[in-house]
Amino acid sequence: MRNKFIVILLAVALAAGAYWFFIARSPQPAPAETQAHGDGHGHEENEASHDKGEEAHGHGHEEAKSGGDGHGHEEGGEEEGGDKTKISDAAAANSEISVLEAGPATIHDVVSLTGRITLNQNTSANVKARFAGIVRSVNKGLAESVTAGETLATVENNDSLLVYPVKSPITGVILQRNTNVGDVAGDQPLFVVADMSNVWAEFFIFPRDIARIKNNQKIHINATDESIKTEAVINSLLPVAEASSQTVIARVTIENPEGQWRSGMTVRGDVVVAEKAVSVAVASSAIQRQEGANVVFVKSGESYEARKVEIGLGDGEWTEIRSGLKAGESYVAQNSFVVKADIGKAGAEHEH
Repeated sequence: MRNKFIVILLAVALAAGAYWFFIARSPQPAPAETQAHGDGHGHEENEASHDKGEEAHGHGHEEAKSGGDGHGHEEGGEEEGGDKTKISDAAAANSEISVLEAGPATIHDVVSLTGRITLNQNTSANVKARFAGIVRSVNKGLAESVTAGETLATVENNDSLLVYPVKSPITGVILQRNTNVGDVAGDQPLFVVADMSNVWAEFFIFPRDIARIKNNQKIHINATDESIKTEAVINSLLPVAEASSQTVIARVTIENPEGQWRSGMTVRGDVVVAEKAVSVAVASSAIQRQEGANVVFVKSGESYEARKVEIGLGDGEWTEIRSGLKAGESYVAQNSFVVKADIGKAGAEHEH
């Protein structure tokens, strides 16, 4: 009986040992809660990392875009946007931008006329032979200078067969030479000599302007290409009208010591018919059109601002400013279109 009990105890002990060896030591799966926590944490970290990467990429893109757009312009210009821009003094000098101060001026009411340069008939001469005969010599040619009393040619008198000199009555330039050796001298001029130190300008006045043009009025005269200009007064108004156009000629004497004004040139004349003093004016070249308004570009330091202005009288040189600009303010007088273009460029980049 005792031995049987011992056998049973050994069998139970062996069964317990076998359970421990095969079941208790085998690896067990992690609890569901722990597995779910590990999986969720890894996924969130990946998403956070992905979002952070996207944020870094976007931030870098914006910085690169901002840096690539640039804040400054070439030649020292700098974007301000709107109606302003910055241009360095060095860049302004390179662009030949000149600045003046607004202030008082005299505005002229003018009538513009077209005309031509002609010889001054009071200082030119048609040189003829005194007696008919054969031309024996010619001493001067076209465009040569001569002095009063200088011999231009010699002629053999048909009646006496004596050779006599043909002399210039004035000092000037030979504009025409109409003879050669052996020609017969008669009633036609052998030479035309003119003193070109002064010439006439003859302007054509149309009927609508005749009542406004008078003797002794000031007139600004310009070559058509603006290469030369001068100022004079109207000497006379011819008493007859040209039949086809009904124009009247105003004659002006122009001093011409360097010979710049040549007979036959087309010229423009601005006759001053009235004058008015104004308290604020700018150079007419300063006025620009922007967004349907008249503007001037006001300078402060290296900053330029488009300022809307109301304009009044103008004569091509000066323009009256009725509002928008005060006396003493600095404005762009020459090459204002450069500043206008720079403001337009800055505005376009600012919108972009």
